[in-house]
This record gives sequence, structure tokens and C-alpha cells, in this order.
Amino acid sequence: MNAQETNVLKTPKKDLWKNIKRHFSVYALLIIPVVYYSIMKYGPVLNGQIAFKDFQSLDGVWGSRWVGFENFSTFLHAYYFGELMRNTILYSLAKLLISVPLSIILSVALYECTHNVLRRVVQTLAYLPHFLSWVIMYGILLTLLAPGDGLVNDIIKASGGKPIDFLTNADVFPVIVILSDAWKEMGWAAIIFIAALMGIDPSLFEAAMVEGASAVQRVWYITIPSIKPVIVTVVLLKLGTVLDAGFNQMFMLYSPAVYSVADIIDTWVYRQGLLEMKYALATAVGIFKGVIGMLLVMVSNKVVKQLTESSLL
Repeated sequence: MNAQETNVLKTPKKDLWKNIKRHFSVYALLIIPVVYYSIMKYGPVLNGQIAFKDFQSLDGVWGSRWVGFENFSTFLHAYYFGELMRNTILYSLAKLLISVPLSIILSVALYECTHNVLRRVVQTLAYLPHFLSWVIMYGILLTLLAPGDGLVNDIIKASGGKPIDFLTNADVFPVIVILSDAWKEMGWAAIIFIAALMGIDPSLFEAAMVEGASAVQRVWYITIPSIKPVIVTVVLLKLGTVLDAGFNQMFMLYSPAVYSVADIIDTWVYRQGLLEMKYALATAVGIFKGVIGMLLVMVSNKVVKQLTESSLL
């Protein structure tokens, strides 16, 4: 290799350091996320080995006895495994099928609204529940759905019906979980769709209006196709967390009376891992969820890429 070729190879490195020095304040902003992910995300990966060990606190991570896939087998052969998987997947898919369309409808409605005051009020009210914790949301739901003096049951009793204990009724509880999640997150999830809508070329709508297209036709043939890549991306990312059915929500809302339809993987892990201190088992379940989520994203991305022109990669 001659001197000229050596200089060519060194030039990119020199340019990189020059750019870092020139824009040091911008690169410095990376320090916080890099430290956060290093400590909170990548650091614990080393301790993830306890999923394959009979973890004992006194022996530590490295001193505990290796047991292979015994913890995974314990979870897969647990008495409630089928029920846990059923509840978790059904809640996740139901939330996906309900929340995403509602978010799209809300974003399109806000985008098409020409009354500025009305749009801002609706947008603010739709965003607000996202910033409330599930503790507060539980209080609101209890006020609305309590069998004794809840607003909904007061209306039912005034109409001649019998009060319903929504939060301890196994038939009604799943509906409450799905709708309350949609209510809480719909407005926040609509932000990404609103951002995508703002990037649509206005001339497309002007041309459609000249051709006599109605408002519904403009939405169906211009708006929705224009944000299809964003919709596909959001759905694929959500499929990666299909085994996360919402621990915070379920932990606040469920009770022993509705365990059969409310107990999900995360709540089971909470009881097994934290209350009974089976940390190795809890870690094994976490790895199991991560692997399943990764496989779902890869497979669904490949399928979508073959059927449409949109995909993550």
C-alpha cells in the first residue's frame, strides 16, 4: 500500500474528529442517552445469565449453579401457562386492533378540522389521559363504574336495570381493560400520525377537490395511502411487544375474582419473581418474551414487505 492510499484511508478518521470538535456541543448531548442505555439496558445483559442458573443471592450471579433451560421449562410447564399466554396475547392484539384505528381516525379528524379552537380543545383533552398514572385512572374508573354509587350504574339503576360490578365481573372486565387503554393512549398515539399527515403535499387535495372528490374520498384515496408506511411501521413495532399486555394497568385493575381473565405474564412474573423472590425464573420469562417479540417483528416485517411496499427494513 503506497503513501497516497494510506492518506486516503486516514482522511475519513481525520474528518470525523474535526466534525466532533467543531460540533462538540451537539455530540455532548449523546452522553446522557449513551450512559442511560449502557447502565439500564446493556449492563443488565450480563446478569441475564441467571435465567440459566439456580440463582442464590449468597452465591451471586457468577457463583450460582448452572441449570441450563430448567427455568424456561418451569415456566412452559406451569399450570397457568396456557391461560397466561391466552390472556396476554388476546389483550395485546385487542388493544392493537382497537387503539391503532382509533388513533388514525382521531388524527385524521384533527387534521381535517378547520375550527382552530375546537381542534385545540379536542387535541388537549385527547392527550391529557396519557399523562395520568394508572393509579389515577383507576380512581376515575372506580368513580364511573362502582356498583354502589358509580355514575354508570346510577344511570343503569335509573333505567330500571340492576347494577353491574364491572371490575370484578369476568365477562365485562376484558372490555373495560381494552376500552380504558384506548381512552388513555389514543390521543398520544395519534401524534405520530398527525406528524405524518402534515407531510402530505397540499396540492394533492387541491387537485382532488378540482376533480370533485368528496371529503371522504380525499381521506380514503389520498390521506390513508399517504400515511400507510407510518401505519405499517407502528403496527410492526407494536407486534414486537405483543407479550406486553400492560402490567401497570392490569396490576391496578385486576383482583382475585377476575384472575382467570386478567392474569397476564407480567403479573404472574411479579408474583413469582418479586413476592416469592424467584429472580431466575422472572429473568427467564423476560428473555422468552424478548425472543418471541423479536421473531414476531422479523416474520411480520418479511410478510408485509412481500405483500406491500412498506416495511421496517
